[in-house]
Amino acid sequence: MSEDKQLKIALISLHGLIRGENLELGRDEDTGGQTRYVLDLARALSADPGVERVDLITRQVVDERVSKDYAQLEEQIAEKAWIIRIPFGPKRYLGKTKLWPYLEVFVDQCLNYFRKTDRVPDVIHGHYADAGYAGGQLSRLLGIPFVFTGHSLGRVKRQRLLDAGVSREKAEARYSLSTRIEAEEFALETCSLICTSTRQEVKEQYEQYENYIPERMEVIPPGVDLGAFHPSEDEEPATDLEQDIRGFLREPDKPMIVAMARPDERKNLEMLVKVYGESPPMQRAANLVLVMGSRDDIRAMPPGQRTVLTNILTLIDTYGLYGRAAYPKHHRAEEVAPLYRRAARTRGVFVNPALTEPFGLTLLEAAASGLPIVATHDGGPSDIVANCKNGLLVDPLDPEAIRKAILHILIEPGAWDEFSRAGIENVHAHYSWQRHVQRYLRDVREVLKEADTPPQIIRGRQTRRLSQIDRLILADIDNTLTGDDGAMQEFFRLIAEAPLHVGFGIATGRRYEEVMQMIHDLDIPRPEVLITSVGTEIYYGKNFTMDRSWHKHIGFRWEPERVREVLDGQPGFYRQPDHEQSAFKVSYQIDPAVSPKVNRIKRMLRENGLQAKVVLSHGMFLDVIPTRAGSGVSVRHIAYKWNFPLEHILAAGDSGNDEGMLSVNALGVVVGNYGPELEKLRKYPRVYFAQAPHAAGIIEGIRYYNFLDQITIPNDALTDPDKAANGNGSRGGNSGNGNGSNGTASGPAETHA
Repeated sequence: MSEDKQLKIALISLHGLIRGENLELGRDEDTGGQTRYVLDLARALSADPGVERVDLITRQVVDERVSKDYAQLEEQIAEKAWIIRIPFGPKRYLGKTKLWPYLEVFVDQCLNYFRKTDRVPDVIHGHYADAGYAGGQLSRLLGIPFVFTGHSLGRVKRQRLLDAGVSREKAEARYSLSTRIEAEEFALETCSLICTSTRQEVKEQYEQYENYIPERMEVIPPGVDLGAFHPSEDEEPATDLEQDIRGFLREPDKPMIVAMARPDERKNLEMLVKVYGESPPMQRAANLVLVMGSRDDIRAMPPGQRTVLTNILTLIDTYGLYGRAAYPKHHRAEEVAPLYRRAARTRGVFVNPALTEPFGLTLLEAAASGLPIVATHDGGPSDIVANCKNGLLVDPLDPEAIRKAILHILIEPGAWDEFSRAGIENVHAHYSWQRHVQRYLRDVREVLKEADTPPQIIRGRQTRRLSQIDRLILADIDNTLTGDDGAMQEFFRLIAEAPLHVGFGIATGRRYEEVMQMIHDLDIPRPEVLITSVGTEIYYGKNFTMDRSWHKHIGFRWEPERVREVLDGQPGFYRQPDHEQSAFKVSYQIDPAVSPKVNRIKRMLRENGLQAKVVLSHGMFLDVIPTRAGSGVSVRHIAYKWNFPLEHILAAGDSGNDEGMLSVNALGVVVGNYGPELEKLRKYPRVYFAQAPHAAGIIEGIRYYNFLDQITIPNDALTDPDKAANGNGSRGGNSGNGNGSNGTASGPAETHA
């Protein structure tokens, strides 16, 4: 890529509520700092002359409980930046833990957006685990680099919950942490660059992950909007927020101790109230101002937030802090900067007592406004105070340390003056958005130099037969088509008599040559599509033309010789004959009694810097393939290339080889003689477990979906999410086998290393 090429960048942030103005920060746990960060990043990137366009892609929300702004499909937020809202899942507003079942739908919808608008980006940047998973999938399908920012990480959260006495089961039920962690592992494996805010994130958080690769980590602190956050020059009109605060206080002109965070136990606001309540000198020196998001009715708040807020109000009553503590019900995003300036004019202090703080954008905003800080010694604040020298770090569980730090700043004029001056100067030196964008684009351009091909959308159809069909039946051969000769012949008759718009394809772990021999020996109707060698080869049409673009796509970072160096000689590993190997597949037969477990195999590959997928079938056949390959990704590639909606592809299989294509949100059919490794798919929407084995199971699945006529998906959680949300977990005639579609399935399904 040319150094002077203007870049198209797609930022993906799926949960919460995002709009260009009047951000509802603190509305709930999904409308926090990430919302502000991605919006500011989009604007800052678009202002750079090296950027052509920035799309901030999020979820469309149509819900009378929220503003109509979030239903708008496109919103321009700067000259070269837009918010793009993609509809997926229920229209109503959902918290992030409820979005997992619909991520595959988002991927498909996003691909359609790129196709229709011809706006394939040069790079995708996913924010948080949900967008990490979706962005990684888009990156694989489009063959473009992927950047990931975790913001907060599931492994870290789980450990802190366990340390706090929350059971693993309760933590999982509330936060879907295993799904989140799996998505993060996938994102880390897939990405070319991890953008972090602090060194602490790299050393203490990302290092906990199996796919941690230090060479991909870059610490690029976010910027602060220096146009909005700046020192006070003159008195300015009081905002509604400031007027509300004054209404709480007997002496409103005293210095302010300001804390700004949603009422979450991790924010540790109760500790701050206790410190203030037990310190008469602090009460004489300053008022306490707690800006805790926006609320209308405490009773309507999420349980966790309601508990914290109730505890805070109880403490205020216990310590008799009326007239000295303010806790306004509402604030708007544009009122935050004037509040910081007001607090600085009173010679106050900003306090962040959080148990953990990945970064701490509010600390930078306070510093830019000339307001000294007291903050937790965890995470981002350590870097911020080291760079800005604008305050003191404390142990958030040590009330005496918090008390001493706040009083030191409040009552020592020299300390306040020095911290205020240093904060203003050093924020400009270290945390401007211009500086952030320069470093970001430098790293992104380095990544693009390593990319294999420029992004493209393949249009048009290349063969006469494929141009005639609008749906496709894909079947595995071994023990799916085969195993019952009578049922197989019945299936062949069904295919032969099917309408012209119904296509037939084979997806198998076998090599192309073997498949062609089996087509001849079994008199299989000639397929329109072949997927062979565990999703590493694709052939189309009458002459079985190889999809060369697929090989170019999956060859990225594929090192088969190094794979063999790592795995050859492992206990219980026996390399399969040469004819089973291919340029994009390394195949072994293993003895599971002595060989390393699959997770250990993946770890060995990762430890050697290799990106690959590990596919185990029938407990003994192990294939290692490129990370961009596999039956699931190949099905998506076909759908994308030939313009099939995924619900117009029916995929049938019986073993681990087939897991990918069965779980990509096409219409999956697991035949009755399936291997135990597919049992996990019972929770997936759009996966039907047939009672009949072999080819009879395929026929049963075709009838279940009415695939040859008007396709129906009984009680589908993806197209009828309200049914799923209301607990209608049965799937029509399939309810008896426990294959519920209750919306609990989560995105990551393939096995990677």
